[in-house]
Amino acid sequence: MAPSSAPLSPAQTRILICDTLSPAALETFGARGFEPLVKTGMTEDELCACVGEVHALIVRSATRITRRVLEAAGSLRVVGRAGVGVDNVDCDAATERGVVVMNTPTGNTTTTGELAIALLCALARHIPRADRQVRGGGWSKKELVGSELTGKRLGVIGLGRIGGVVARRARGLCMEVVAHDPHLTSTGVASPVEGVELVELDELLQTCDFISLHVPLLDSTRNLLSRERLGRLKPGARLINAARGGLIDEQALAEALDEGRIAGAALDVLAEEPPGSDHPLRGRDDVILTPHLGASSSEAQHNVAVGIAAQICDFFTEGVAHNAVNAPALSADTLESIAPYVLLAQRLGSFLAQRTEEAPRKLEVTLCGEIARQGDGYLGLAVLVGALRHLDRGVNFVNAPLVAREKGVRLLEGAEESAQFFGGMIKVRATSRGGGESHVVAGTVFGRTPKLVRVDDLHLDLEPEGPMLITVHRDRPGVLGRIGTILGEAGVNIRRVELGAAPAGVEAPASGFFSLDERTSDEVLQRIGELEPIEEVRLVEL
Repeated sequence: MAPSSAPLSPAQTRILICDTLSPAALETFGARGFEPLVKTGMTEDELCACVGEVHALIVRSATRITRRVLEAAGSLRVVGRAGVGVDNVDCDAATERGVVVMNTPTGNTTTTGELAIALLCALARHIPRADRQVRGGGWSKKELVGSELTGKRLGVIGLGRIGGVVARRARGLCMEVVAHDPHLTSTGVASPVEGVELVELDELLQTCDFISLHVPLLDSTRNLLSRERLGRLKPGARLINAARGGLIDEQALAEALDEGRIAGAALDVLAEEPPGSDHPLRGRDDVILTPHLGASSSEAQHNVAVGIAAQICDFFTEGVAHNAVNAPALSADTLESIAPYVLLAQRLGSFLAQRTEEAPRKLEVTLCGEIARQGDGYLGLAVLVGALRHLDRGVNFVNAPLVAREKGVRLLEGAEESAQFFGGMIKVRATSRGGGESHVVAGTVFGRTPKLVRVDDLHLDLEPEGPMLITVHRDRPGVLGRIGTILGEAGVNIRRVELGAAPAGVEAPASGFFSLDERTSDEVLQRIGELEPIEEVRLVEL
C-alpha cells in the first residue's frame, strides 16, 4: 500500500537520520522548522521496528534500506542519500510504493577528483613507501627513484564530473591529458574539457604513462581492465582507481606487477572491501591501498549533509524532489498513481539499451490509453533514464535530458487513445545511429506489477525483473533442454520461460526469454552460444 499523500507541516513531519551526518544538516533542518530524530547504527530488525510512522529516512552508506524496511514503513514518502551511490537502497521497491529516492550527486565531485590526483602524485614519487622506510629506521633513496609528472601522458577513462576534475587538475600539473569516454567518443562531440583529446580505449592504454579510472561499475565495465587489456598497457604504466572496485581484474594486475610490465597502482576501491588477508595486492610496495576515501573530506561531508537536508525540506514544503533517482518531480498524488508505470518505463528503456548492438540514438515512446493522460511528459523521461542509466548509474530524472543531449540520444513522445490493456500500455521503439538497427518493446501494469507484453513481433507475458537470458535459435526439439542443462550445471535456476516460436513446419529462428534467479557467467553464455542451433545469446539485467 502506498503512503498517504496528505500535506504535512514541518512540525508534523517525522524525519529519521540513520547514519552520522555533519552537524550542519541539523542546523539546516532547524532553520526550516524541522526536528529530525537521529538514531544511528540500527540493525534491519531495529529499523523495521521504528520506521512505521516515519515520513523521511536519511542515510549515508552504512544503513541499508531494503524491501523489508520499505514494507514496514507505512508512512514513508522519501529516502535521502547523503552521497552519490544508492546501492544501499532498494530503489525498485521504493518506486513500487511511490517512495522517492534522492541523492546528492555533486557533493563529492571535487573531493574524489582531488583524491585521484593525490594518489597519482604519491604513486609517481613512492611517498607511502618512503614514509614506511623512514619510520622503520631507513634512509635510502636509491630504491625510491620516482617520475616527474610534467610532460607525462595521463589517460582518463570516463570524462564525467569527476573525470573532468582530474583532467583539469592534471593539465595544471603540465601533463598531457587524453580521455576515453565511449559515449562522447562514439557520438563525435567535442571534448567537454579544453585541451583534452578524446581517443579510443586501445590508444589510451598503449600510449599513456598514467591511467585514472572514473566510470561506474556496470556489467559493461566490470573488469574493464581485464587481463587482456592490462597486457596492452604501455610498459611501466601506473594505474589509479578512485571510482569503483571491480573495474580492474585484481589478480591479473598483481601478475602484471610481478612481471614488471606495470610500474605500480594506487587503489582507493577494491572488488571486496575490506580486502581479505590473502588479497594479492596487500603487502606490495608497488601498490598504494586506501580505505575508500573518495568522499572523506570535511568539505564533502558538509556539502552532502547540507544538500540532502535542503532537498528533504524542499520536498515537504514545496513538493519538489530535487535529484530524484527513481521518479520525476511530481506531486505525491500523481506519483502514487503512476509509480508502477514509472518503474515499467525505466525497465523498458533499460531492456532496449541492452538489447541493441549499438547504443540507441533515438527512443520513440508511445503512451496508450488512460496512462497517456496521467503520465504525459514523465514516462518518456523515465524511459530515457532507464536507457541511459544502463550506461551510467549517475543518470537521474534531473540530469537525463542533459546527458541525452551530450550523448546524442533523441527522445520522441506520442500518444494513442486506445490500448489493449486496462489502465494503458507503454510502447517504445529504439533505433541505432543511421537506422541500421531497430527494436520495439511494450509493457503494461497488472495490479501494481509491471509486465512485458511485446518484444518486436513476439507477444509475451513476462515480468521484467532480474537477469534475463535471451536466445535466438533454430526451433528444433531439445534446444530448450540443452540450454536448461547448461544453466543447471552452473547452479542457475530458471524462474520462468517464454518462447516466441516459429510457425509450425517453418525452419525459422525462434526466441527464448529465460528469467533467471541470478546472473550467470560469461563462460556459461559462451557454452550456450556454442550450441549448434543457437544464433544469438544475450544476457540483460532489469
